[in-house]
Amino acid sequence: MHDIIIRNGTIVDGTGAPPFEGDVAITAGRISAVGQVEGCARREIDARGLIVTPGFVDVHTHYDGQATWDNQLAPASGG
Repeated sequence: MHDIIIRNGTIVDGTGAPPFEGDVAITAGRISAVGQVEGCARREIDARGLIVTPGFVDVHTHYDGQATWDNQLAPASGG
């Protein structure tokens, strides 16, 4: 059993493949399946009509001044 399944979302997986409708399962804090996920979960979320981006890490900051001295705009997280 998964902890969470996000069902029926439009999945943009970051590989360059076209978006597709499907599910994302999360187990023990990690993505455990993407696509048509069988079975059940402790919690299910209906994402119909929403975009789901599994694995996306948002490195956005409001440290806009960095654009004036950092030509690579390196993430503030140090990565």
